[in-house]
Amino acid sequence: MAADTTATEAVARLAAERVDHRFKGLPPDAEGLTVGELAAQRRNLFTGGFTAPVLALSAERLRHNLALMETYAARHGLAFAPHGKTSMAPQLFQRQIEHGAWGITLAVPHQVRVAREFGVRRIFLANELVDASALRWIAAELAADPSFRFVCYVDSVRGVELMDAALRGTARPVDVVVELAAGEGARTGARTEADCAAVADAVAATATLRLVGVAGYEGEVPDATPDRVHAWLRRLTSLAADFDRAGRFKDLAADRGTTGDGDSDGIIVSAGGSAWFDAVADVFAQLPELSLPVLKLLRSGAYVSHDDGHYSRLTPFTRVPEEGALQPAFRLWAQVVSRPSSEQAFANAGKRDAAYDLDLPAAQVVHRDGTEHPATGVTVTGLSDQHTWLTTTPEADLRVGDWLAMGLSHPCTSFDKWQLIPVTEEDGTVTEYVRTFF
Repeated sequence: MAADTTATEAVARLAAERVDHRFKGLPPDAEGLTVGELAAQRRNLFTGGFTAPVLALSAERLRHNLALMETYAARHGLAFAPHGKTSMAPQLFQRQIEHGAWGITLAVPHQVRVAREFGVRRIFLANELVDASALRWIAAELAADPSFRFVCYVDSVRGVELMDAALRGTARPVDVVVELAAGEGARTGARTEADCAAVADAVAATATLRLVGVAGYEGEVPDATPDRVHAWLRRLTSLAADFDRAGRFKDLAADRGTTGDGDSDGIIVSAGGSAWFDAVADVFAQLPELSLPVLKLLRSGAYVSHDDGHYSRLTPFTRVPEEGALQPAFRLWAQVVSRPSSEQAFANAGKRDAAYDLDLPAAQVVHRDGTEHPATGVTVTGLSDQHTWLTTTPEADLRVGDWLAMGLSHPCTSFDKWQLIPVTEEDGTVTEYVRTFF
């Protein structure tokens, strides 16, 4: 799916932003250049004046991951709305849409505003939205742009009442999906099918909301195993079928094709984080025929950069290797600034620069004088605010001044520490810069 002209132009304007003190790791002598001008210089990450620490994304691996998930979704008959909270990078949103994404999933109103600023036309908000100011802003966006499609969760009668109160008098109803919780003690969502039916009844009693489907997040299934995740997903698809038999989508059928270009999507059934999308594909393939077409919407987000820790262990591609393999695209480059003993060293990246909520970074490569060698015998044992603690064994070849590449775990808490991220080709040439908005 091609990005529309408005989105393309909005993303292109990012190249006009000036490089200055706000952006970590960029060359000091680039002060005052536009981002586009700096990208055109094609500087090398190691010889072009970049200062450590600096986070870099691999251009080749980004391309690989985007293409792989596009192919995966198409192969399994899934629509795809990758979770944008991972990167909050409009340039990556645009690429995901160009690689076939139906739209972008988001979590909170600020993220929706960013996506709309950059022309995203279809947004799935994976949360119940009860903030009156945000709802009125959404209503204004819907009224101003007939092509804008917005869908969000509802999981409580109280939430429906708050939404209805904020939206009364608006021109277009807000589309909602009932969220089924992944189990007792899980995160959000109505806990039982009876609770879901009560929420759906509350939606039907309003003129401001339109029920368009069901959704949930299988990543919250307690003590998740393949069997338990599959069982919960079957509950979700059964809920969709039960709602359809009960005529709960009659308003969707009546309105189909009359308001905006998104109505042809039909009934939405949505799930899919980054750990169990193979189970989603399995169960959604078994969904019985309903009274309207079904948009089987996958929402995995971490794939775009993948990682070297948490998601490298959890990715479904480890269970189904014949489907392909995602590649970790991040590397955090830091400089060794202290080597106080043969057993210890310190680099100048810390908690302000590296994800650490799930795993510590992993030392991978040492770069010295234009050559690289594996970081054998180098282990990250801790992070201070601005230092990486390194333990070294006798075989470690590590000196003060060396650049150390570290792999990161958890993309969501890697992107959010960097406002402008160099994208590098394999030889270290920086070809572009990705702007984030957290």
